[in-house]
Amino acid sequence: MTDLPSSSSAGKWVRRGALALMIWTAIGLVFALPGLSAGGNWHRSLLASLAQWWSWGLLAPLIVSVDQWLPFSNRQTVRRVVAHLILSPIFTAGYIYLFAAVLALMRLAPWSQLGNAQLLMNALRGMFLWSVLVYCLIVGVWQAYLYHQRYLSGELRVERLERSFSQARLNALRMQLDPHFLFNALNTISAQVEREPKLARQMIEHLGDLLRLSLENRDRQEVLLIEEMAFLEHYLAIQRIRFGDRLRFEMEIASEVKYALVPCLVVQPLVENAIRHGISSRASGGTVLVSASRVEEQLEIRVADDGVGLPHGWTLEDGAGLGLSVTRDRIRGLHPNGGSRFSVRRRAAGTSGTEAVILVPLRFSSEANAVREAGYDSAAD
Repeated sequence: MTDLPSSSSAGKWVRRGALALMIWTAIGLVFALPGLSAGGNWHRSLLASLAQWWSWGLLAPLIVSVDQWLPFSNRQTVRRVVAHLILSPIFTAGYIYLFAAVLALMRLAPWSQLGNAQLLMNALRGMFLWSVLVYCLIVGVWQAYLYHQRYLSGELRVERLERSFSQARLNALRMQLDPHFLFNALNTISAQVEREPKLARQMIEHLGDLLRLSLENRDRQEVLLIEEMAFLEHYLAIQRIRFGDRLRFEMEIASEVKYALVPCLVVQPLVENAIRHGISSRASGGTVLVSASRVEEQLEIRVADDGVGLPHGWTLEDGAGLGLSVTRDRIRGLHPNGGSRFSVRRRAAGTSGTEAVILVPLRFSSEANAVREAGYDSAAD
C-alpha cells in the first residue's frame, strides 16, 4: 500500500513525458514536410527536423523551471519579458550544443563537432533569431497554460472581485468628499448672506463652478495636477471673499509636474483644513502655501500654513477629521503597494503652523498634450 503514491506519481510523469514526446515529434514532422516534398534524401531531412525539435523538447523543462524561478509576480509582465530577453541568448547557445549532441547520437553528425570552436558562431549566424523566437514561444505557451490553470482554479476571478471591491471602496471615499466640501462651502456662504448679500452672490457663482467641475470628474479617481489646481482656485475664491486680506495664498508648482496624475480632490481638503484650523482662529490671518515638485521618481505635494499649529498630542490616526481621514484612505487605496505616503505634522523648528505632505508615484497621462492644448496652462499660472 505504501508504494501506491510513488507508483502513481511515476505513472503521471511517464504519461506527461509520452505526451511531450508526441507533441515535439508532431512539430518536427510538420517542419519536415517541405524537405520531404522536395525529394532527395528525405530520410536525413526527417531525422534532422526531429533532432531539432526533440532538442527543444529536452530544453523546455529547464526553460519552464527558470521562468518559475524568476522573482516576479504575474502582474510584473514587463520585468518578466525583459528577463527572458536577457536569458534567451544563453538558452540559444545551450540549444546549439544540445542539438549538435542529438545529431551525433542519431549519427547525422560527428561527435567531434562539439569541440569545434566555430560551432557556436556559425550556428548563431544562421539560426540566432529563429532560436530566440522558439524560446519566446515556449515561454508564451507556458504562461498561457498557467493563465488557463489560474482561471479554472478561480484565482483570476478572486483577483477581479478584489479589484472591483477596491474600486468600489475608492468610489465611496471619493463620494464622501463632495458633500463634505459642499456643506462647508454653503455654511461659509450662509454667514455672509445677511451681512454682505453682494459678496454672498459672488460666492454662489464660484460654488456653481466648483459643483460643475466636481460633476465632470465624478467618475475619475485621478486627474492632472493642473486640473486639481484649477478646482482649488474656485474654492480659494470663496475663501478670499470671506477672509479678505487676512488670507494669503501662495502656489509653487514645478513646471515638470503640472501634468502629473494626482488623486482627484486631494489638495482642496488639505487647504480647507489649513484655513479652518490654522488661519481662521488668528485675528491677523495667515498664509497657506501649496507646492508640488519631483522627488526622484515621486511627486511631492505640500500644503503648509503659518497658523496656530497642531494641538499637543495630536496624531493623524486619532485626531483626523473626515477630510484628512478620507484623503489618507484614498491615497492608500490608490497605491496599496506602499508606493505612497501621507503625513500631517508641525512645521520645522522656528516656524509656526502645520504642513501636510503627500508623496505618490510620479505618473503622467497619455492625454497630457491634449490637455495642454485645451488651455489649462493659464489656470495654473
